[in-house]
Amino acid sequence: MPETTTTTEKNLALLHTAYKALERGDLDACAEMLTENFIANVPGLPDPLHGSQIWRLGAQAMWDGFPDLRIKVEDMFGADDKVAVRVHFRGTHRGTFQGIPATDRPVSFRSIELYRVEGDRIAEEWVAPDMISLMQQISPTPTDH
Repeated sequence: MPETTTTTEKNLALLHTAYKALERGDLDACAEMLTENFIANVPGLPDPLHGSQIWRLGAQAMWDGFPDLRIKVEDMFGADDKVAVRVHFRGTHRGTFQGIPATDRPVSFRSIELYRVEGDRIAEEWVAPDMISLMQQISPTPTDH
């Protein structure tokens, strides 16, 4: 009997490939894995953002602020057209991020991310990064003069 790959297995493989590209900083390869009408659901924004270029800008902002960014997928599982990922980000704040100039401080934060896949592309994401922790790590303190 021939082996078959389930939709869930294909979706997991797609997200594994996307995260491997992201770990290499290959944002072009990642963007190619998104649908043209990609939807980004971002905490704190009243409406979703649309388009793969929006994703690309956000990812580039992370790499600009943390050029040595290391990404570790800690968990990934899927069901039907959805894939959930628990990811750990580490790096050094060596560039401006969210208006805060480089501090050379090490950072570590996690994110829970959910993706919806259409065909062989990522169509939508819901991300919940621990931005409070990240911003606390890079924000000026009273001893910073």
